[in-house]
Amino acid sequence: MSALISALMPLSRLIDRISEFVGRWVSWLVLAAVLVSAVNAVVRKVFNTSSNAYLEIQWYFFAAMFLLAAGYTLLRQEHVKIDVILHRFSKRTQIKVEIIGIVAFLFPVVITVIDLVWPLVIKAIVSGEMSSNAGGLIRWPVYAMVPLGFGLLGMQGLSELIKRFAFLQGLIDDPTKRHQQKTAEEELAEAIRAQAEGAHK
Repeated sequence: MSALISALMPLSRLIDRISEFVGRWVSWLVLAAVLVSAVNAVVRKVFNTSSNAYLEIQWYFFAAMFLLAAGYTLLRQEHVKIDVILHRFSKRTQIKVEIIGIVAFLFPVVITVIDLVWPLVIKAIVSGEMSSNAGGLIRWPVYAMVPLGFGLLGMQGLSELIKRFAFLQGLIDDPTKRHQQKTAEEELAEAIRAQAEGAHK
């Protein structure tokens, strides 16, 4: 078992790198959505005109942020966990419960969603489905984000499963530790504080 897990660790590291890459690039969509929203507001106020395309592209960006970053969020251990009992048990027991959760819940949900949505994506591509709103966008790209996002989530789930078995075999440290100990808000506040202190010196 230990030899098998050791052989799978390079795959886990590769998946982690992919999730990290996707997560960092998807984060730029936040800026893109803000810029589109600002341009839409300016055009509407100054030129008294607008287009549903501006609104829909913001929805597309939000869908991409939410769906495509799901694997990255799992990598960072940032998914919401409501734990009122499990923390009372040993770390090995917690890891075993998480393995059950990944196998019994995460993987089946990922497979089911992809299986249900994929025919809709194909249908939208073949038909060239467009938004029913005037000036709206083509639909298949946003449909495709669902299976793609869940595929990335399932892939990261496989990496997390490998790491949890590796932990039980004593090959790695606790994989449930958050990579980022401070929240983005805390890091931003510290950066602003450091900049303000530097300005006063």
